[in-house]
Amino acid sequence: MPGSLHYGTIERMTLPQSARELIESASLAHLVTVNPDGSPQVTCIWVGLEQDEIISGHLNADQAKLRNIARDPRVALSIEGTEIQPPGLKQYLVVHGRARLVEGGAAELLQRLAHVYLGPDVTFPPMADPPAGCVMHITVERISGIGPWSA
Repeated sequence: MPGSLHYGTIERMTLPQSARELIESASLAHLVTVNPDGSPQVTCIWVGLEQDEIISGHLNADQAKLRNIARDPRVALSIEGTEIQPPGLKQYLVVHGRARLVEGGAAELLQRLAHVYLGPDVTFPPMADPPAGCVMHITVERISGIGPWSA
C-alpha cells in the first residue's frame, strides 16, 4: 500500500525465566519509541507480564509514546537489575519488540502493578472513577544486556 508503513512478520521470542523475574520486579522500565522525525522518545513506565508479552497501563491516551506506537510499533525497553554480573557491571535487560495498544483495562492493570512498585496496601490510580485508558502489549522479538539471559 503506497505511503503506508510495513514492518514485516513479528518473530515472537519466549522469555527466559531470569528475564521474566526482572520484568516482574519493582525495577522501572525505560521505554523508547520513535518520534515522527525519527528521534527517540524515552519515558519510564511500570511493566508486567501477560504470557510472553510485556504489558503496561496508560490512563491518558494522548501521550507522545502512545501516539508514536500508533504510528510506528517498534519499541525498545531497558530495565536495570540489582545483581552485579561479570565483569563487575550491574545487570540490565534490553528488549526489542513491537507494541500494540488495546483500549480499556489501564486502571485495573495499574492497580496490580502498584502492588509491585508501591506496596501491597496502595490504591492506584489515586482517583475515583479513573478513565479506561489503554494497555500496551509488547511482543518481544529479541533481548540483550548483561545477565543470565545474555549469551
